[in-house]
Amino acid sequence: MRTALLMPLVLMLGSCGSPPKPPSVDETRRHPVNSSAAIDLQTCRSDLQNSRISAAEIAADAAASKAWAERLAQTAKQSARRGGLEDGSGRNTVYSVLFAFGSSQVLMSPEEVSRLVTDARRAAWIVLSGRTDGTTDSTVEGRIARARAEAVRDLLVRHGIEPARVRATWQPVGDPAADGATEAGRALNRRVEIELYDAAPKYASLAEPPPSPDRS
Repeated sequence: MRTALLMPLVLMLGSCGSPPKPPSVDETRRHPVNSSAAIDLQTCRSDLQNSRISAAEIAADAAASKAWAERLAQTAKQSARRGGLEDGSGRNTVYSVLFAFGSSQVLMSPEEVSRLVTDARRAAWIVLSGRTDGTTDSTVEGRIARARAEAVRDLLVRHGIEPARVRATWQPVGDPAADGATEAGRALNRRVEIELYDAAPKYASLAEPPPSPDRS
């Protein structure tokens, strides 16, 4: 009699201690794993898009350079005519403006500014090259070199030099003016070179830009 009463209790305890069944998974909602063919196709599409962008940028740069050179040549001819330099018989001059460490502030005396502006007004073409004393190409060095070139350009423009005759370039690393191993050499490397050309430039294309890839 006692055994008969205990059997339901044992069965109840056994059912409570059994682990629950795992939830069922709806296989119809699963996404298939990317195949190697699909990955290769996506990679090809990305490469093609990058090639199209690069080709478009090259073509745009070439067109902009050509337009800039043509406009500069016209302005330079007018400037040379005013200065009596149609035959290009003048001499080219290179000035160097030095900067303090990490600075893009132009420190020139009024006499130096007057001399530079006087010669720049007679120049048909002016090229500014910003430099630093850095040894490693970095974003910071590039920003400083660019700021120095633009500071000299702004100074020239404020004194009446036509912006179309001025081209500002920068190269943060390389092309040192002196040995960078010494402080004196590094001081000479922190500079903007101002190249004054008396002869009007001529545009000559050596190669045409590559054709744009098929957009279909």
